[in-house]
Amino acid sequence: MKRREFITLFGGAAAAYPLAARAQQRMRRVGVLYILDSNDPEAQARNVAFEQALRQLGWTVGENLQTDVRLAAGDSGRLLQYATELIELAPDVIVAVGSVTVAPLQQATRTIPIVFVNVADPVGAGFVESLARPGGNTTGFTNFE
Repeated sequence: MKRREFITLFGGAAAAYPLAARAQQRMRRVGVLYILDSNDPEAQARNVAFEQALRQLGWTVGENLQTDVRLAAGDSGRLLQYATELIELAPDVIVAVGSVTVAPLQQATRTIPIVFVNVADPVGAGFVESLARPGGNTTGFTNFE
């Protein structure tokens, strides 16, 4: 094979690869667990913002992403039930919104990644070993110092 033919073949394959990779991309699944009620304007606004942020990163619900949202409506008794439901759906990751949602998820799984938000003291609560090295399957963000 001549050099020019090789370069043309290699260049064409390199250009086509991203298209083929995108075509083969599987649907990803994200679980979300809130303590809030589905009628709560804050829960609705957070969910819209979450989906918008994902869309900006190339993840669109219904195209390459499926979200499974559970809202416990302030009933901490429902949290373990909803955590178990989300685990059974086998999501790629679960987002835990608020401190009270993390423990039931950790109780339900030690393998599916859990990402928490709005947790005041994840180290003190025992959710992670440290913020720098969380350990286990749980990590996240805290907006408190």
